[in-house]
Parts: sequence; C-alpha cells; structure tokens
Amino acid sequence: MLTIEPTGATLGATVTGADLSIALSEADFGQILKGLGDHGVLRFPNQHLEPAEVYHFSVRFGEIQGPSRVDPNEVVDPLAYVGILSNIKENGEYIGSPDAGQDWHTDMSYRDIRGFVNVLYGMKIPRRNGKALGGTEFGNMAAAYDALSEDMKIRLDGMTATHDFEKFWEHMRRDRNSGRPPMTDEQRRRRPPVVHKLVLVHPISGRKILYCNPGYAIRINELPQAESDAMLQYLFKHQLEMRFRYTHEWNENDLLIWDHLSTIHRAIDDYGPDEIRLMRRCQVMATKVFDPEFLRPVWLAA
Repeated sequence: MLTIEPTGATLGATVTGADLSIALSEADFGQILKGLGDHGVLRFPNQHLEPAEVYHFSVRFGEIQGPSRVDPNEVVDPLAYVGILSNIKENGEYIGSPDAGQDWHTDMSYRDIRGFVNVLYGMKIPRRNGKALGGTEFGNMAAAYDALSEDMKIRLDGMTATHDFEKFWEHMRRDRNSGRPPMTDEQRRRRPPVVHKLVLVHPISGRKILYCNPGYAIRINELPQAESDAMLQYLFKHQLEMRFRYTHEWNENDLLIWDHLSTIHRAIDDYGPDEIRLMRRCQVMATKVFDPEFLRPVWLAA
C-alpha cells in the first residue's frame, strides 16, 4: 500500500509502498501526482533501479528533455534520455554533467517549454565521518508568493520576466571558475532568451506561485531597467528566506522527484573531488501535467 508521509517542513514528503522498478497502477500514480502538488518534493527510499526503469517511471509524467541531435528525425534510444550527474572525471572530463555548484535556479526556466518534474536517482552519495554530503536544498515558491504583501501581489499581477541561459553561463565562467569560454553566437541562437509569466497558477494545487529565479531571470519586462533590477533583487532575497527552505539529505538508492513549477533549488557543494556523488536524471518538460484524480492531461498556458 502506498503511503505519503509529509516531512513537516515547508516542502517534502516520503513515499513508501511503491516499487518503481515496476509500472505503477493508475491509482498510485494519481496519488503521487497529488502528493507532488501538495508537497513539491517527494522521496522514494530504497529503490533499486536500472536506467530503463528510471526512464519508464519518468516518462509517465510527460515528455523528457532529450539529447541534442542534428537530425530531428533521428531515432534516439530511450536510455539516452537518462542523464548522468557526477563529479567523476576521466581524462579531465566529467562523466555526464557536473552535478553541483549551479546555485539557486529552476531547471529549464530558460526554455520556451518550462520544466515540470526533475527525477534524480542517487547511486553514490559522498559521506564524511558518517554524514551524507551533497544535499539538495529547495525553496517553496507557493509559500514565497503567499508571504508577499497584498500591494506587492497586485503590483506583480500580469507581469512577465525574461529568462536567459547566458546569465547562468556567465556566472559559471566568472564566479565558479568553470573554465568555459564565452557563449558563441550559435549557442545564443540555440538558446535565446524567453519570457514567462512572473506569477503562475499551479495546475495541480491551484496555488499561485512566484516563477522567477536567481539563476536565469534577468528582467521584469513591464518595468524600466533600474526598477526591474531593484524588484528582482527584492524577489530573490525574499524567496531565499529560511522559512521557505527545505534540504533533502541523500541516501544511496533514494529516488527524488520535485516540481520545477513551484520550487527553486540548488545542489550543496560541500564535498571534495574524491568524495563521489553519482546520480541518474530525467528532466520532464511541462508540455502537460495531469489531473491527479482522473489522470486527464491539463495543458499549461504559455
């Protein structure tokens, strides 16, 4: 029997009674969707999953962001949609993608199709003196919106924000010593800035959420530049208040899913290069979400 036990914090719940190596029933999947809307972050402990099983669980939530390809008609192995995050290097290059140090952000807010769900499966977790390192910290953007003053809510109503991947890229170059060169014109062409509403209504919970993040948001379009800069700094500071935060401490074989629409997050970079952190990941795009009771797709407004 599937049970969902809230953490008691601003976000998070633990799901037990689900073996994700086999297909979930529609009733259990609906319960998980509702839990995602209610709690934002769901932990499934003690899972033992092959890449194909991570893929098949993830694809229940929608279309997965795939690997880059030159030919759009090319048939891609589904397992190519299961990425690797790690701090392991071979011949000076990371295996998969580097997994920490991105600071606060929302995955895929820089794309025209927003991110819906991140699925992350912990295979190796760094530990020091028995303590797990490399936690994932989250911010609750529904609670952050609720805590705004009524005047601020009225002011933000109807506004939009521009999100730009180059902001993150330049932060990694300047502030994180990534060694990457400036973005090329071709990279900018493939990842142009996009515009999203600043306040969204969550399609599962029905709550209003503050949809901007320090990683990618660069401008509130309805304000002059100076006012936009000041407003973004205010919102970034507000959404990172400790009352909105929750940290997940990893164990091996945890599978974690979280809702990109109502959270921001960061990986806590508190471990060294010889303390191995290794994850499998699928990124589900917000092309649709589901009514958790009837499992009908609910299409998101632009």
